[in-house]
Amino acid sequence: MIMEMVRFESPLGVLTLAIREQRLCAVEFPDSWPRTRARVARRFGDVDLREVRHVAGVTDHVRAYFDGDLQALDRIAVEPAGTPFQQRVWSKLRRIPVGRTTSYGDIARAVAAPNAVRAVGAANGANPIPIVVPCHRVIGADGSLTGYGGGLERKRWLLAHEGVRVGEA
Repeated sequence: MIMEMVRFESPLGVLTLAIREQRLCAVEFPDSWPRTRARVARRFGDVDLREVRHVAGVTDHVRAYFDGDLQALDRIAVEPAGTPFQQRVWSKLRRIPVGRTTSYGDIARAVAAPNAVRAVGAANGANPIPIVVPCHRVIGADGSLTGYGGGLERKRWLLAHEGVRVGEA
């Protein structure tokens, strides 16, 4: 299977995007690509990663998002292979509107597993497509910024970019 890999310059640093047949499969922050490459191989089997400069549609929408079209990410098809529970969580994450946040408990209730707050947190942390599957929009029940695979500064930047007043997240 052929998968295209694009290195994308963003305000958050160089992001690596893995794309298969116009569907985004992974987004990784700098220095994390070797780990992501191993995850991609586990999820998709024998993958021939080909570095390209641009994948029409996907990279255009990512660029548009960083340039201010905050709805652009909604137009990207994704393929975040995971467990059925992870898929339900990630699907709910994509429904969090730009400029809004929610809590792990809210997501747990939305996936009909109100006692699974920690499992929701684990699924959130395992999200292979951060930014596009907006796990950065999930915060603590008390409104505090909680962990983020890309680091809290990136989470804070993303929320501010989307118009969330970070102190009031």
